[in-house]
Amino acid sequence: MLVGLISDTHGLLRPEALAALAGVELILHAGDVGAPTVLRGLARIAPVRAVRGNNDRGGWAARLPLTDVVEAAGARAFILHDLHELAIDPAAEGYALVVSGHSHQPLIRREGAVLYVNPGSAGPRRFRLPITLGLLRVEDGRADAEIIELSPATSPIAPDRR
Repeated sequence: MLVGLISDTHGLLRPEALAALAGVELILHAGDVGAPTVLRGLARIAPVRAVRGNNDRGGWAARLPLTDVVEAAGARAFILHDLHELAIDPAAEGYALVVSGHSHQPLIRREGAVLYVNPGSAGPRRFRLPITLGLLRVEDGRADAEIIELSPATSPIAPDRR
């Protein structure tokens, strides 16, 4: 099964992101969606499961859970926005995968049987970090991920809002 991983779109759904996600069977959005139009756009490609990020506000965002659990091809995934808020032991609870966002820094790290993936940010460029998303291949309960960089030369730069 091919799963798209995206995070920190902050209201921007890039054509490059849509192209990179073409053909996935499921999309997981790890928060800071920014606008319901992002979810509607992604849903034209595949079913979407999204969690609320710290910048998601308003009635539409209140309907998003803070965490979610998804099963894909025999692998259980735990999704949240900020990995620092992970309040469970994923290995002990049988998760094969933890998907997070928030930092805008792409990451793939395996700790024992658990794969941790942050697809980075597919929204406005911040902090000179790359514009990225992730692809997850899941087969027989085992997940492997890759980070896809989206046309960095044409990416708009957003101000640092710290």
